[in-house]
Amino acid sequence: MRGYAAVAFGAILAGAVHASAGNGVVQWDIRRTQRQEELQRLNRRLRKRANPVLEVITNEKIRGGYFATCKIGTPGQDLTLQLDTGSSDIWVPDSAAQVCREIGTEGCALGTFNPNRSSSFEVIGEGQFDIEYVDGSSSKGDYFTDVFQIGDISVQNMTMGLGLHTDIAYGLVGVGYAINEAIVATTQSRDSVYPNLPVQMVDQGLINTVAYSLWLNDLDASSGSILFGGIDTEKYQGELTRIDIYPTSQGDFSSFVVALTSLEARSPSGQDTLTSQEFPIPVVLDSGTTLSYLPTDLATQAWKEVGAFYLPEVGAAVLPCDMENSKGSFSFGFAGPDGPRITVGMDELVLDMTDGQAPQFLSGPYKGRDVCQFGIQNFTSAPFLLGDTFLRSAYVVYDLVNNQIGIAATDFNSTDSNIVPFPSMGAPIPSATVAANQREVTRVPTVTEPAYSASQGFMESASGEESLAPGMPAAWGMGQLLVVGVTMALTALGSGLFFVL
Repeated sequence: MRGYAAVAFGAILAGAVHASAGNGVVQWDIRRTQRQEELQRLNRRLRKRANPVLEVITNEKIRGGYFATCKIGTPGQDLTLQLDTGSSDIWVPDSAAQVCREIGTEGCALGTFNPNRSSSFEVIGEGQFDIEYVDGSSSKGDYFTDVFQIGDISVQNMTMGLGLHTDIAYGLVGVGYAINEAIVATTQSRDSVYPNLPVQMVDQGLINTVAYSLWLNDLDASSGSILFGGIDTEKYQGELTRIDIYPTSQGDFSSFVVALTSLEARSPSGQDTLTSQEFPIPVVLDSGTTLSYLPTDLATQAWKEVGAFYLPEVGAAVLPCDMENSKGSFSFGFAGPDGPRITVGMDELVLDMTDGQAPQFLSGPYKGRDVCQFGIQNFTSAPFLLGDTFLRSAYVVYDLVNNQIGIAATDFNSTDSNIVPFPSMGAPIPSATVAANQREVTRVPTVTEPAYSASQGFMESASGEESLAPGMPAAWGMGQLLVVGVTMALTALGSGLFFVL
């Protein structure tokens, strides 16, 4: 999923990436990347001895999103693509695309693809690649096949989109359900589905089943990984729990929708159960979205707990940057009272708005303090999204065959590894237990206003003294907030694509 942001970035700092294979898995590492783009552009089947695949993915802390380096073609051309569990196509900007010549001096700094330089390039769908995103940006061109390489792992005849006419300066690697591919929406036919990356890895014997696990690590970490075909038991704490993915009203599985059934605010001063008319809330676990988007009634309660407020002029909830030091946290519960819970600390929920000098509050209770955006924002209707501000605190296994998610608390900055492959196609998630009674999760709880007993603890543990009275109004006007140092045209939907149906 892809949205838009308005911040400036530094030069590319991508480190070396690698992929390794062994015992039925393929691992692809991810590392933090920073890119320089102009502000206006940012606004707008199976083998018994198959091996898992692991790949590094880079955490682009300011821009949001995680990026992975690969090679495409023969000989291989280097590109860095955004990893997205919310979409299903790999697509790359063509080297001749206008956008790659007009964005500052860097052009498409994360790489482009020149089909004339690849001897294995073949067009298979002229003019059939067509995708448009919620921010109005789009990419159009051809479907083609070529070699897709991560580290020393090569996927042959990989179907990809070539962005001939695009206003997006980097490509994406979508790893969602194949039925969510752009070509299906274009043709309105399921017969158009092609084997996307996870399926091709199975078909070519690289992994045993269509599944992968995602470890993003913490906000300040430079790298994490996506592990195709297996799990790493050293990257999470406690039990790994399996919960159901929910189908669409037509009975299709097209996105990673699970049931969020509770949210609690906890701090040294107390604990609050936050309520919403939307419970149980369908939420998409989406690595391509920077922030998390909850129903408005639930989001505003979270804002009051932490002293954040929504600024209509910029379309986002903001708060002081020093709130990242708060000892408060939010506990997300899934699949009912017997399901897993993931705790997300404030150090994962307070995000800088620029990589330069931070803007400051010039009046009001926060006068003189730096301004940041809060990692929980609001949305008025489904689909609600749990993006990177949530996913960093969770180890998530995406099982596209059994239509289940495995989830556990992440082990931040773990340096140990114990990779366990899925043994066969359709095998259950290794080491995971099923959440009990989750199919009975239908009850809407009584909606009440929290006592905000945790609010004072959020404030005091952040700054050492109470900086704001509990129950502060959720919104101020521009006359009450003055911000300098950055253009405040903030993200409305993180950095993800919306559904491609």
